[in-house]
Amino acid sequence: MSKVIEGRDLLVEIGTEELPPKALNKLSDAFLSGIETGLKEAGINFEKITAYATPRRLAVIIKAVAVAQADRDIEKLGPNVKAAYDKDGNATKAAQGFARGCGVEVSELATTETEKGERLVFRIQEKGKPTADLIAPIVEQSLAKLPIPKRMRWGDSSAEFVRPVHWIVLLFGNDVIDAEIMGIKSGRESRGHRFHHPEIINLQSPEDYISRLESPGFVMVDRDERLSCVKKQAEMAAKKLGGKALIDEDLLQEVANLVEWPVAVSGDFDKEFLEVPAESLISSMQDHQKYFPVVDKKGKLLPHFITISNIESKDPAKVKDGNERVIRPRLGDAKFFWEQDNKKKLEEHIESLNKVVFQNKLGSVGDKSRRVASIAESIAKDLNENAEYAKRAGLLSKCDLMTEMVCEFSDLQGIMGRYYAINDGEPAEVADALDEQYMPRFAGDNLPKGKTGQIVSLADKLDTLLGIFAIGQKPTGEKDPFALRRAALGSLRILIECDLDLDLKIMLSYAAKAYAGQVDAQKAIEEVINFMLERLKVYYTSQGVSVDVYDAVSALRPTRPLDFDKRMHAVNDFRKLDEAESLAAANKRIGNILKKVKGELPKLVDINLLQETAEINLNDLLQKMSKTVKPKLDAGNYSEALQELAGMRDTIDAFFDQVMVMVDDEPLKNNRIALLNQLHSLFIKAADLSRLQS
Repeated sequence: MSKVIEGRDLLVEIGTEELPPKALNKLSDAFLSGIETGLKEAGINFEKITAYATPRRLAVIIKAVAVAQADRDIEKLGPNVKAAYDKDGNATKAAQGFARGCGVEVSELATTETEKGERLVFRIQEKGKPTADLIAPIVEQSLAKLPIPKRMRWGDSSAEFVRPVHWIVLLFGNDVIDAEIMGIKSGRESRGHRFHHPEIINLQSPEDYISRLESPGFVMVDRDERLSCVKKQAEMAAKKLGGKALIDEDLLQEVANLVEWPVAVSGDFDKEFLEVPAESLISSMQDHQKYFPVVDKKGKLLPHFITISNIESKDPAKVKDGNERVIRPRLGDAKFFWEQDNKKKLEEHIESLNKVVFQNKLGSVGDKSRRVASIAESIAKDLNENAEYAKRAGLLSKCDLMTEMVCEFSDLQGIMGRYYAINDGEPAEVADALDEQYMPRFAGDNLPKGKTGQIVSLADKLDTLLGIFAIGQKPTGEKDPFALRRAALGSLRILIECDLDLDLKIMLSYAAKAYAGQVDAQKAIEEVINFMLERLKVYYTSQGVSVDVYDAVSALRPTRPLDFDKRMHAVNDFRKLDEAESLAAANKRIGNILKKVKGELPKLVDINLLQETAEINLNDLLQKMSKTVKPKLDAGNYSEALQELAGMRDTIDAFFDQVMVMVDDEPLKNNRIALLNQLHSLFIKAADLSRLQS
């Protein structure tokens, strides 16, 4: 927005009962967006808008808001002048109706020239309305559009919101905007911290808001400042304990949205709990209690935790003791689950998996485990890796889902499988694969390190992809209940970044074979390959590679992702060369010529029919290049091959400058087409360069 010289600051605050912490950021951002959109649509100028949010309030402060809308010139076009007056010059019904609709006489209308001839026109300057009269409807509209899945009512009011609303502040400069929103009269009275300062805080102007809420209010309204404060306090508390706070970003956001006045309190738990896998203790502390665990320099869990209190207690020891009493039974549960689960071997859960449905048409989780084992075994053989390890890991891959620990802490699937497998004496690589099968768990996550883990992860993802496509439930729009996009991209990352030269078509055929007797999955292979190759576009564009490079490679539809990647890097480097633009244009021209040829393309060049110097030179260079470049292309050394082919630019340009291909002489024309066909066949072994944009 352009800078406004004359204006006032505007404060809007909606005071509520505690808002859901995981939704607070989204609600705050949407509230800001709604107010901003409303002001712009109303034509009210302003300088800057900032959102503030705590568990008990959504607020925005807008700087330098114009006191009124700008005056607007309104112009309405009427009927054509020829249709507006009859032959005697009297206004027709069309003209009279238009004038009546504008609230004036026909004589007060003007005329204007348009593309459709001269027309009647009504012009008037509309005076801008005062901003104070427009704010309440903008706020109401913004609140109505907030992303709230389920709204609630309270008291006798018919108003609905995510939580009951208790106060509304609408302050424009020093003045209150008089309005009623959600059954609440607006004012200048905010509220402080629920416990430290529950009294009313009178605000004289929006400039007072942040400072007055902080003191005397004990409320930190800036959510970024509050988050930074939580993080800093947790880190300092952990340092005093001789460790480092384990701070998960999602948990940090949630904790910052749970408090208005953050105060870090450290606590301890019995060392005996450290005998339990650290991940289960960490999960219990983070998910159930919203605590920050503490680790040493090597990342080993220490018997301490950090909690963020919403009060500045006069007796912190009581707060510490209370939290320690709460966490003890939670950690006790984790210890009990660990001990109980270890009384039974993982493989003893295989039978139970047969009773758990994976997907109605695709059988049980037990069926899936057996399919994954079969696919993994075949992939391992292709890679000359340990097929027995792959088969074993596939069979055990879902067993930990039946353990008490994973039933309680679902985010530990795979992680606990690894611990139980180690405890059962399974080979280390098999145990690691039970965890690595889920990698990457999210965008940018680590990939499996072990070959068995890579193989089982691929087998699991490809089984899901092919099965869901085979039953016709592929992703549509934003709906992707089986996370097939993530599975596809994860598979591609493993194949490319772990340097596995495997063919999607072959691997999916293994998956289709494993589905035999359950569903005809063979028919979905091509569709899954297309889906996965389309995911590669996202993979490369996120790395800054232009779409035309992807198009040039995908036109050939290579089904070995590692080979696809080599081509991508080669073409991306090639397009930076000076020769690239000319050769891309030549390839496009060659392609267009070859498309016009009816029937089978001629392949053999008769040197006796070569007449022009330019075509003789091109043929000589082509034969030479074929001997040196073709082996490189066949070996997948696309970068070197394209660098070498770039040297043909001048010869190719000379050919098109000096030689007419589509001549009347049929043998001569076919010979030149054969020459271009051979040239095209050489270039197309790397990519369709004609798709590169200049």
